[in-house]
Amino acid sequence: MGLLSLGTPMPWEEAKKYADHVRKHGIIQFLHLWEARKNDQKDTLLWGDEIEYVVVSYDEENKNARLSLRVREMLDELSKEEEEALNNPEKHIVVRTSWKPEYGRYMLEGTPGTPYTGRPKDLVTVEANMKLRRQLAIEQMKPHEIPVTLTSFPRLGCAGVFLDPHYEPNGPASRSLFAPDEIINAHARFPTLTGNIRTRRGSKVAINMPIFHDTNTPRPFIDPTIPRRNLYPEDRNAIEDGAALPDHIYMDSMVFGMGCSCLQITFQAVNVDEARKIYDQMATLGPIMLALTAAAPIYRGYLSDVDCRWNVISQSVDDRTEEERGLKPLKHDRFVINKSRYDSIDSYISTDPSNKPEYNDIPLVFDQDIYKKLSDNGIDDLLARHIAHLFIRDPLVIFKEMLDLDDSESTDHFENLQSTNWQTMRFKPPPSKTSPIGWRVEFRSMEIQLTDFENAAFAVFIVLVTRAVLSFGTNFYIPISKVDENMKVAHHRNAVLDEKFYFRKSIFPNSRPGTPHSGTPAGSPGASPRVSHASLPTRPATSPTKAVFGSLDRTAEEYELMTIDEIINGNASKGFPGMLGLVHSYLNTLNIDIETRCELGKYLEFIKKRANGTLMTAASWIRKFVREHPDYKHDSVVSEKINYDLIKTIEKINKGELVVPELLGNFSV
Repeated sequence: MGLLSLGTPMPWEEAKKYADHVRKHGIIQFLHLWEARKNDQKDTLLWGDEIEYVVVSYDEENKNARLSLRVREMLDELSKEEEEALNNPEKHIVVRTSWKPEYGRYMLEGTPGTPYTGRPKDLVTVEANMKLRRQLAIEQMKPHEIPVTLTSFPRLGCAGVFLDPHYEPNGPASRSLFAPDEIINAHARFPTLTGNIRTRRGSKVAINMPIFHDTNTPRPFIDPTIPRRNLYPEDRNAIEDGAALPDHIYMDSMVFGMGCSCLQITFQAVNVDEARKIYDQMATLGPIMLALTAAAPIYRGYLSDVDCRWNVISQSVDDRTEEERGLKPLKHDRFVINKSRYDSIDSYISTDPSNKPEYNDIPLVFDQDIYKKLSDNGIDDLLARHIAHLFIRDPLVIFKEMLDLDDSESTDHFENLQSTNWQTMRFKPPPSKTSPIGWRVEFRSMEIQLTDFENAAFAVFIVLVTRAVLSFGTNFYIPISKVDENMKVAHHRNAVLDEKFYFRKSIFPNSRPGTPHSGTPAGSPGASPRVSHASLPTRPATSPTKAVFGSLDRTAEEYELMTIDEIINGNASKGFPGMLGLVHSYLNTLNIDIETRCELGKYLEFIKKRANGTLMTAASWIRKFVREHPDYKHDSVVSEKINYDLIKTIEKINKGELVVPELLGNFSV
């Protein structure tokens, strides 16, 4: 979760005076870093995954599953192996796992202790390391506590007891009607980040997710659980003042977004050019993988009409003022900004010849002075625009002790802004001039899955896709505006089966635009029949839209609407290999022993079945569990008992005590 510096954080009224100082010196720091590291060359791909757990505390007497706020104690113990290795390098201690705090005081972030390579032998160890992390976490917990890989805790912010220990909603940082400040990580960065986003915005964040209208859900749905009390000026009346929308689930604190869990993969490329290529190519897969890993249908005790977390987080950290949101004319602020600082990317950055200017079809808002500074110092147009775009934002947390730094050595001011632009992809320079870590890319859209097997399958799949992309020189480019449209569609309920997404038809170099690649790579499966799982209300399928901003789209013949089944599993009749076809073709170029090939094949078969609908997404399975629960009244309400039984069931699945064929098929947990 970004940069955990030590010091005295400034409240927004003080911090904003130094925003230009941080921006100016952040760019100077990047230029020093660029000059020192631009020609770096590594031998091989390195990568790692991040698993985010929520720690649940059972109240068996009252059949209630709560969030445990005891994670700090657990982290102190879990980090001892890594600390000992750092303090005693002569002992050559093998660090198996690494642990970090996250935004919520109930959250654990675990990563492998050392990076993986892209070699198949490494890929088949991923699941074992994930299982080890889960076991090590369990060992630090009390008998009534468990770590759960659940994207959104269903009853976070509900009336009653959802925390252990319990606190009433209060606190100057978030001023939430639903969640106390005690839920926020105690490190000074986190409450300051929360308070400064709210103060800079000029109001609390307003998160609204559409309610799922079941047979007994009121129409219109006006949330009866929103307190009608005047805790703070902005809470005069959340409904009548317009913050809470009819037919929506209303949330008012950063924790509802940043308290969600995800599965992130970070790659270290061999050089900066390869990192930029991975960034662009994987950006188009961000929405596809969001829909494929959908796992978050419940918020604040209600079934929503979406399956994914992304828009919740986007709204939870939206620090834009009314002027920046275009609600008032610009007077005090510099730019109208069309997105939250947590959103999809706004531009491609690779200098690969296949990256046509037409693909960057969203008008990019960027700081002209910063762009000129970067250009004058040898940074190419695409990268200069990318960084100047990130730097239209203000630094949200500034530590007094870290204002004046040695720009030739430090990167703290650059990272202050870099690490608080939370996008589907993140292009990450080396952390310092002398660090052994190289140029990296972070793939950030996937939702955490309920089991280690699923998380390992998606991690391995994404790594293999990047290997195939670089091996075959594929071209996934479509206009960035279409990627944005795909992100919107990915949130729809059961989007993996019911929606179509824009994707490029010809993904191999030298293919004629507008036609499929002639021939399908070896091992490429065809598109499979799709299976519907639940008798739920449906929505119309997405239809093509006109060219963005009314201009002629000169790339229109290069892409079309496809199902996720087609994108992942291919379409033999069109000669489109799909991502699995690419991966199988890549594996066929390697000398892999049978055992390793079978292990990898298990993960790829799971991905195939998730994409074609044979297996449910976690979101669909959770929704089905709730709607079939004997206590459910078909009114969209997820009660304490339903939530308790859901968490207990997920625990049994992870222990192998319960087989759920519609979720995992015959794949072993």
